[in-house]
Amino acid sequence: MTPPTPDLKPGKQPPRPGTARAAFAYRDFRIIWTSNFLSSIGTWMQNVVLPAYVYSVTKSAGIVGVFIFAQLGPLLLLSIPGGVIADRFDRRKWLIFTQMMQLSGSILLGLFAMWHSPIWCLFIAQTSVGIGNALNAPAFTAVMPSLVRPEDLGGSISLSSASVNGSRVTGPILVALMMSWGVTTSQVFMFNAATYLFVVWSVTQVTLPPNNTHREPGMKSFTAGFRVARERKSVGRMLLTMCSFSMISLPYVGLFPAVAHLAFDIPAKSVTYKWLYATWGCGALVGALAIGTVLAGTDKRKTAQRGFAFFALALTAFASARGLPLAFITGFILGISYFGTTTSLMTVMQSRLEIEIRARVMALWFMAFGGTIPIGNVIFGPLMDKFGARPVLYIGAAWALFLSWFCDIKKIDDAELSTATQ
Repeated sequence: MTPPTPDLKPGKQPPRPGTARAAFAYRDFRIIWTSNFLSSIGTWMQNVVLPAYVYSVTKSAGIVGVFIFAQLGPLLLLSIPGGVIADRFDRRKWLIFTQMMQLSGSILLGLFAMWHSPIWCLFIAQTSVGIGNALNAPAFTAVMPSLVRPEDLGGSISLSSASVNGSRVTGPILVALMMSWGVTTSQVFMFNAATYLFVVWSVTQVTLPPNNTHREPGMKSFTAGFRVARERKSVGRMLLTMCSFSMISLPYVGLFPAVAHLAFDIPAKSVTYKWLYATWGCGALVGALAIGTVLAGTDKRKTAQRGFAFFALALTAFASARGLPLAFITGFILGISYFGTTTSLMTVMQSRLEIEIRARVMALWFMAFGGTIPIGNVIFGPLMDKFGARPVLYIGAAWALFLSWFCDIKKIDDAELSTATQ
């Protein structure tokens, strides 16, 4: 495949390699990024409204955790098949199929909410959205870095993370405004369904990378990612780090309505809750953008390692906050540390993966990053119901501090280099 070429005006100095500006100079990347950002706004509107709706109906953090499992749990089972399919079949058709699956699930959510259907009906609809996301994520994530040159990979990943977090900010703000104008929960779900069409349109407008021509037979295709993780110690360490971080330190993400209610006495359906969520998301946006701007030239291995320590301090401060002003301030800082750390680690990961195996290894990343969060929700949701939110947050902070020692990728690289030169 011919390397992509950035669009540069004659006589204009090219941006610094690896920055967000450098990645945004590529036409196909801009189209995919913009459409994904618009679609993600709808996704995060739904992600804010659905847990709040379920919690307001059931008053149970445990049931909210079950719904998060329906959304993210399929990543555990279907990420690997999704990665294999992405490497073997027409990516354009596959991406369109997975977007339409999520669109259909969101329409069902809207209908069930409008009809005041039993909670289990919404659970089934949410599961279909989760399945579509699990099958889509490895393919989509493998495509994005291939739309820029290798030297601009860091900026590409930074912007992709910023897209998620920019929509994480915009979504709650739009929800707060729309609901103040009388828009209902079911209409928010329908609005989200329509936003998937942005991505469907965009993948028909760009040149996608060719499929992997070296196709391994049978189970070898399914185990390729595990082989890479076993053979490359740094890749295995990053995957293990993200798996435990998501399970133990990040349950608060899915249980945010319960955290807001139990720790700060903020009702899940209130406008204040949506602004708190947006503030946290704004911090995550800043953290993601920092990796492709002010921190573009730093060693991402050390940035990630230090980020876990920063996250531990931020989560401790958030858990200890008393009163709304401190909740908003520490929530913003927590968002910065959360996505600054994960974006750094993902940049290190993707920089070590050839395009032939990227989708299958990134499938393991999504299993580790997203797939284990719902397990943590199911485990810690009932504990939060019984003991409150703050003890659960302190446990997550303590584990993140441990990971700041455990995830020393530079030390692993130095040891492997020393062995190779002996």
